Amino acid sequence: MKFPRRKLLHFALGAAALPLLPRVARAQAFPSRPITMIVPASAGGPTDTIGRILLERMQASLGQSVVVENVAGAGGTIATGRVARAAPDGYTICIGGWNHFVVNGAAYPLTYDLLNDFQAIAMVASGPQLILSRKDIPAGNLQELIAWLKANGDKTTAGTGGLASPPHISGLSFESMTGTRFQFVPYRGANPAMQDLVAGHIDVMLDQASSALSQVLSGSIKAYAVTAKTRLPSAPNIPTVDEAGLPGFHVSIWQGIFAPKAMPKDIVAKINAAIVAALADPAVQKRLAEIGQEIPTRELQTPEGFSAFQKAEIEKWWPVIKAANIKLE
Repeated sequence: MKFPRRKLLHFALGAAALPLLPRVARAQAFPSRPITMIVPASAGGPTDTIGRILLERMQASLGQSVVVENVAGAGGTIATGRVARAAPDGYTICIGGWNHFVVNGAAYPLTYDLLNDFQAIAMVASGPQLILSRKDIPAGNLQELIAWLKANGDKTTAGTGGLASPPHISGLSFESMTGTRFQFVPYRGANPAMQDLVAGHIDVMLDQASSALSQVLSGSIKAYAVTAKTRLPSAPNIPTVDEAGLPGFHVSIWQGIFAPKAMPKDIVAKINAAIVAALADPAVQKRLAEIGQEIPTRELQTPEGFSAFQKAEIEKWWPVIKAANIKLE
């Protein structure tokens, strides 16, 4: 049977295009199943709290469930290592903070590279810490707390979310600025440390407002100052460190969404669009503001802007951390 030349050419072109169809179909269909958002910290901590606020709105944009998986331990390096080795297909993403994607590179002997093995997608929030104590410590303000700490020498216990976590790094800085000394108690995440602070098993802690504020407002623990230049709208009675007598002790912890490197650009764009839509939602903005979080600038919500910011943070903090000789195994 003979075919006209035009039909043969059409058939040949169509056959040649067939290998491209599965790849195009996959890109167009993403996501066709639930996405896993790995949290490199315990449930209930600041990173986990922010991630869960976001995913509710992201699911609406993506048309699929976003399932949280908490992988705590080793300062979050177990979780981020798993993300680095995951398939770059968009079905495994990670929400992590300054400690996971900056500090850990200077403190741990990692088997992956923080800049070259991840795709930065968007920064999602940043917020200050609170200087906290168990509720029965006899100090009514920050200066009285510092005096109490000095009087107790190095017997004071300070909870952290793990070695080289934000409470640990900021606690070291607090010691240096105030002339106090702590016995740092590392936990598998900030939430277990907070539970022990509420129970009175440890004395003090510096923790992000996103997870600590509810305990402060309920009267379960004391807050002496916020590590920011302005007071929190959701807790206007807590003074800033400048007002409380520790000027310049400004600490802000950021959180962002990352994925494995080599993810197709169209999938990166789709996940990024879902994040941007979530951050533009007034309901999400309200919930983040209630826990002391600020929405990043639009530039930092882009993969390019966030990637450049992470690189600058590494260049800024690695020399400081290495000078403090914080080395973990």
